Amino acid sequence: MTALRQRMTEDMRIRNFSPKTVGAYLRQISKFAYYFKRSPTELGPEDVRGYQIYLLERCVSFATFNQATCALRFLYRQTLGNEWKFDSVKYAKKPKKLPLVLSQDEVQQFITAIKAPHHRTLAMTIYGTGMRVSEAIALRPEHIDSKQMLIRVVQGKGRKDRLVPLPNVLLQELRQQYRRNRFRHWLFPGPIKGKHITQKAVVDAFINARHAVGGKTVTPHSLRHSFASHLLESGTDLRTIQVLLGHVSLSTTSIYLRVSRKLIKGVKSPLDALTLISSGHE
Repeated sequence: MTALRQRMTEDMRIRNFSPKTVGAYLRQISKFAYYFKRSPTELGPEDVRGYQIYLLERCVSFATFNQATCALRFLYRQTLGNEWKFDSVKYAKKPKKLPLVLSQDEVQQFITAIKAPHHRTLAMTIYGTGMRVSEAIALRPEHIDSKQMLIRVVQGKGRKDRLVPLPNVLLQELRQQYRRNRFRHWLFPGPIKGKHITQKAVVDAFINARHAVGGKTVTPHSLRHSFASHLLESGTDLRTIQVLLGHVSLSTTSIYLRVSRKLIKGVKSPLDALTLISSGHE
């Protein structure tokens, strides 16, 4: 596996995959090889299919199943250059569940309930800009442009930079956060020197504050969803929201049309236009 692992790693780096994706794909290929106790070079399409069935029988998550499938398709198509009909290597269909979206009152109650100032500022950053938690924890002082009132998200998902608005309230909070850690490399440093705060630390802080919203399972992504939904309700168009969130496809952003309570409640049913006699008045 050593030479194959090196070659696959180089192929992913050539295509500018993030270190996180490189590591995840290599782990999936290692599990695949371990399952068969053979090198992937000795395996074929039926083995891949058999492994997918094994993953389904283990009831792995949708994300794990598709990550394994992506890794296998990359290995055999790009690194090994096999001329299979890759359409036969199927992805799992993602279940379409509505994301949790808080009302603005709930967002305020939730953020207020977060005790540690740096965790509270992080929550404000995610809700105020729509950043992913991985992007917010990696912010540096030089990413904040107070003159233009913008934040530069550097190498976000897909290794892409983008700009997001900097709310006035958030600017004041970030300045206080900077003063607390004036000589640190990161705006949100972690306990380990030279490292930023971890996603787990943020999630744990969120768990401790969810009592403020009736015990709802609020995650950093819930605040990102709330940011997008509230923008939509205030009249921001989907294309702008797509750019702010860093979505590749507009179809991904369109889910917020399904979760906007204000827009849905504002729709008048055609039934109201009919003159009908209620069965209770017969």
